Amino acid sequence: MKLIAILKGFFSKNQSSGVLLILCVVLSLTIANSPMAESFQALLDQEVGPYSISMWINDALMAIFFLLVGLEIKREILKGELSDIRSASLPIVAAIGGMIVPAVIFSLLNYGTPYSKGWAIPMATDIAFSLAVISMLGRGVPIAIKVFLAALSIVDDLGAIVVIALFYTDAIHWSYLLYSGGIIAVLCLLNYLKVRKIVFYLLLGVLLWYCMHHSGIHATIAGVILAFTMPANAEKGKKSPSEKLEHALQIPVGYIIMPIFALANTNITYKSGMIEGLSSSLGVGVVLGLILGKLIGINLFSFIAVKLKISTLPHASRWIHMIGVGLLGGIGFTMSIFISLLSFKEHELQDAAKFAILTASILAGALGYILLRSVTKKENKSV
Repeated sequence: MKLIAILKGFFSKNQSSGVLLILCVVLSLTIANSPMAESFQALLDQEVGPYSISMWINDALMAIFFLLVGLEIKREILKGELSDIRSASLPIVAAIGGMIVPAVIFSLLNYGTPYSKGWAIPMATDIAFSLAVISMLGRGVPIAIKVFLAALSIVDDLGAIVVIALFYTDAIHWSYLLYSGGIIAVLCLLNYLKVRKIVFYLLLGVLLWYCMHHSGIHATIAGVILAFTMPANAEKGKKSPSEKLEHALQIPVGYIIMPIFALANTNITYKSGMIEGLSSSLGVGVVLGLILGKLIGINLFSFIAVKLKISTLPHASRWIHMIGVGLLGGIGFTMSIFISLLSFKEHELQDAAKFAILTASILAGALGYILLRSVTKKENKSV
C-alpha cells in the first residue's frame, strides 16, 4: 500500500514526467556507451510490420504526442492564454526568429564548406524535451510561459517540417498529399455537422497519418491537424470531445510515449574525436546556432513584436522568463538529429553533428532550467 501511495504521489506531480524523461535520457546514453549498444540498436532497427521499431516510435507515437499538444494549444486559443490575437501572435513571431537567426549563424560559419548543407540543423526545437524541462519547474513558472513554449515549439516543428519538405525531401508524392487533403476535408465536415463520436475522428486520423507518412512529409503533422479538427464545443454538463481526448492522453503520453521516445532517440555512442569536433565550424555552428541563435532569435523578434504592439508578453511573465524560454528553445535533439541525417551522407559527419546537438541541447536545457529556477525562487521569497 505504501508503494502505491508513493507512485500516486509521483504521478500527481507535473514535474514527475519531466524527471522520468531525463532518467530515460541518462539510461539511453548509458546503454549506447555500454556492451549493450549494438543489441539495443538492433532492437530499434527490428522490423514490426512495414516499419522499424524506431520509425514506429518517431512517426507514430510522436504523432500522438503532437495530437495532445495540439489539443492543449487549441484549448488555449479558444478560451485560454492564446485567445487574444496579440498573445497568440507572439509564439509565431518568436518561432520565426528562432528559426532564422540560428540558420544564419550556422550558414555564416560554414559558407563554402562541406558542412553548408546542415544550415537547418539548429533551426529545430525539440518540443518533447523542452516541455519536459519546463515541467520540472512545477507551478513556479507562469502557466502562460509554458503555453507560449508549447505553441512556439509546435510552430517551430511545423517550420522544420516545411523546410524538410522543401529542401531535404527527395520527392513529394502528390497523390498521397491529395488523399490527405481529402481526409482533412472529411474531418472538417464531421466537425461542421457536430459529429461528437471521438472514434470517427481517430479512425480518420490513422488514415491521415498513413497518407502523410507516404506523402514524404513528416507524419507527426497529422496529430496537430487532427487536434484542430476535433469538436471543442461542449454539451450542457458534459466535456467536449477535445477535452475528453486531451484528458485521456495526458498520462499515456507523459509516462509511456515520451519516455520511450527518449530511450530511442538519445542512444548516441561516444567516439574518439567527437570532443575535438566541437571546435570545427560544424560543431561551433550547431552549438552557437542552438544556444545563442535560439536565444537571440526568439527574444529579438519577440521584443520587436511587443514594441510595435503587434503582440504582448505572456500573462504574468517578464523578459527574464522569455530569456529562459529562449534558452530552452535551444534543445534541438530529435528534429535536429533527423535533419543532420538528411544533411550528410557520411557517418563521420552525422556522428559529429549528433554530438554537437547533444552537447548544445544539454547546455541549453541546463542554462534555461537554472535561470527559470532562480527566478522562481526569488519570486517565491518576495511573496
